[in-house]
Amino acid sequence: MTARPEKIRCDACPVMCYIAEGKVGACDRYANEDGRIIRCDPLTILDRRIAKGDEVKPFLAADWDGRTASGDDVVVSAIGAGTTYPDYKPAPFIVSRDIEGVDCVTVVTEAIFSYCGVKVKIDTDRHLGAEASPVRAEGEVIGHVMTSEYGSQMLSLGGVDHLTGGSKAEGRKTCDALLRLCNKEAVELTVDGGSTVIVQAGQPPIVDGVPEDRMRVGCGSATIGMFASQWQGLVDEVVVVDDHITGVVSEHQAGKVIDWPDTGIRILGRRSTPGRYFKVAEPGQGWGGTDIDDPLGILGPWRPEKGARAGLRLLMVSTTGEHAGYYVLNEDLVPVEQPMPPALQPSVDLIAENCEPALCTVLFMGGAGGSLRSGVTRNPVQLTNSVKAAQTAVTIGGAPTYRWPGGGITVMVDVTEVPDGAFGYVPTPALVAPLEFTMARTAFDALGGHTSKVRSLDDVLQSGGEYGDDARVIGRAE
Repeated sequence: MTARPEKIRCDACPVMCYIAEGKVGACDRYANEDGRIIRCDPLTILDRRIAKGDEVKPFLAADWDGRTASGDDVVVSAIGAGTTYPDYKPAPFIVSRDIEGVDCVTVVTEAIFSYCGVKVKIDTDRHLGAEASPVRAEGEVIGHVMTSEYGSQMLSLGGVDHLTGGSKAEGRKTCDALLRLCNKEAVELTVDGGSTVIVQAGQPPIVDGVPEDRMRVGCGSATIGMFASQWQGLVDEVVVVDDHITGVVSEHQAGKVIDWPDTGIRILGRRSTPGRYFKVAEPGQGWGGTDIDDPLGILGPWRPEKGARAGLRLLMVSTTGEHAGYYVLNEDLVPVEQPMPPALQPSVDLIAENCEPALCTVLFMGGAGGSLRSGVTRNPVQLTNSVKAAQTAVTIGGAPTYRWPGGGITVMVDVTEVPDGAFGYVPTPALVAPLEFTMARTAFDALGGHTSKVRSLDDVLQSGGEYGDDARVIGRAE
């Protein structure tokens, strides 16, 4: 009898590790058990009928109660399924089940994504760095600052150029940061010429060591529009300081509608439309995302011919209500800070009350290429066409995705909707994400799917599959 070789080769990814008996490959996902390659984690079935947080339970023949698993409550995920690599393999699991009386097929694959990255939305007015500035993790550039959005700073991280187009250190650090972000772990990032921010999906950002509490209610102009009537009769002028659009209630359309009188105020900024000013200061960590600590610095001399007078009451406030000051003009028409009147404080509190909690959002984005589509059909373009025609649904770990229009299958998913620990990696380097294609059995047959590999869900639950003999069920609430 020929002796079993000491090591066997794993073909689950391009690294093609030689793995010794009882050891795992470089990815920590595949192992050599008794001379065969097994998947270290079992295929995962998401059952929304089980309360979220229930312990993960094996669902093998020994424990299975024989109940038929079907319907929308049961999601066949690709977590633990294994990969299609190399390209000619059918997907590890092609599962048939009944959904509301329709015979449906779900094709599951742990997809290897070299072309992938994350888009990060950070709810903060604080300036993180100039647009297009490099973003680093542990000293290596892994992405850049994108165009900011309403109340949020945006980052684009990863991508094939950082994973494979730079140095080995850049690729490793990029892969590590993406993996931790996708698995909802905290990652510290630094922006060249800007801030250090700790990002974790679903958690408040920490900017330069300070946790962000709230997202702005709107720009300065929008804040004026929302709350002008709240201030009428309590104060003579209101300035909402904002890095983008600073609002002045006496000049603003909202003020004019309620007959707010002129005050003779002068703002040191670029006037847009009445009551709206751009570039009152530079971006920064201060009031309203500007670099100022003293809001009076954006005011010019007051004009008595336009209504300025001694005793005029002025409220200056930021777009989150985090900063606020009350001032009264003296005989020289110079604002002097005074204690906030009790009657005025509720209007400042109302701004804060209307601010949403500041959070970090991490969207995984990847393109499904050749091996993924070949795992479904011998004619890959047919799968692409089926997805575009909305005949095939694409999910990641059971979570819904957004598919970008145009060519290919490029999708995004909110990682907080994906089960914990669903993302992995291979040391090429590339990320590994659970990818599922679900369609009617008739559509699967029409696109030339691997019909001989279709198995019932009950069979999978009872018998396991190619990569190990396990399947598991994890509770997932709606």
